[in-house]
Amino acid sequence: MTREQNIFVCGSGSVSPAGWGTESLSAAWEKKSPLPTQDLARPGWENPLRIRNVPAPTARPAFLAHPRLRRSTSIAQFTVAAALEAMQSDLESIQSGALRLGIIVAVLTGAVTYTRRFYEEVLRQPGTASPLLFPETVFNSSASHLGAYLGSKTLNYTLVGDDGTFLQGLVLAAEWLADDRIDACVVVGAEENDWIIADALHLYRHKSVHAFGAGALYLRKQPVAGGVELAAVTDSFPFTQWQHRPEAVAKMTVQLPSARSEEIFGSDGIKAVFGEAFTASAAWQCALAVDAVRRGAVSGANVHAVGINQQAIGARFVK
Repeated sequence: MTREQNIFVCGSGSVSPAGWGTESLSAAWEKKSPLPTQDLARPGWENPLRIRNVPAPTARPAFLAHPRLRRSTSIAQFTVAAALEAMQSDLESIQSGALRLGIIVAVLTGAVTYTRRFYEEVLRQPGTASPLLFPETVFNSSASHLGAYLGSKTLNYTLVGDDGTFLQGLVLAAEWLADDRIDACVVVGAEENDWIIADALHLYRHKSVHAFGAGALYLRKQPVAGGVELAAVTDSFPFTQWQHRPEAVAKMTVQLPSARSEEIFGSDGIKAVFGEAFTASAAWQCALAVDAVRRGAVSGANVHAVGINQQAIGARFVK
């Protein structure tokens, strides 16, 4: 994606172990100190897993009163919260239908908690397994809930993949905007917690701490005061038998302008502070980069999203 397409980030949102809101995310990042970890019990194990939990919101979000969200899984709640924060300047126009909104949600593990609960019930007693749980187990449940809450009837996609999938979502959003298929687009990366995910991560990356939450960017073709431009997204360089992670990263960085260390928002640094949250981690990287550019801390910011198992892809944001 080239800068000539003039795609602007008009808002960002976040739910993370630092709290609910991009302000909390940025404050934690400024300290550069790893956030506290918590114990998570794993059935059959004496020792617990370590995670970075999302704290409870200071006040119950009003959107939870919506019929579609009263019993929704946490990934849907994180998705809606991050998206609403990102879109707050245009929320009234979106809900009235004055703006055609596209929705893209990127996930890796999806709604694992309700999936585990559903299959536990099926294995225990198939005849009494709750059908209410099943709709929450599908990958596109979060995007569906967000669309229903907003009353959006235009494009609504869910992309499944590792961290880099969030940046691929930015490219897709830019294409929709350039083709005039929508007026605005919110791109969300979201993950939730379950012992199955934390255990799987522990098996492959023993030192990683599982985290979860969501991040969102709100894109339009028209700039706003304090807006930041999405200048470029690189090609996606996959990890393969012939192209290992360092080679993919090197090819990705070549496609971005050179930058000072303070202008680079890399996966390792973000995950050291907040934990491994897959697509949400990449969304937090972008939200932090956008915030730094918006505040004038840097004139431009490069995001290096190195996924857990699939790809390396980068993006650049400028004033």
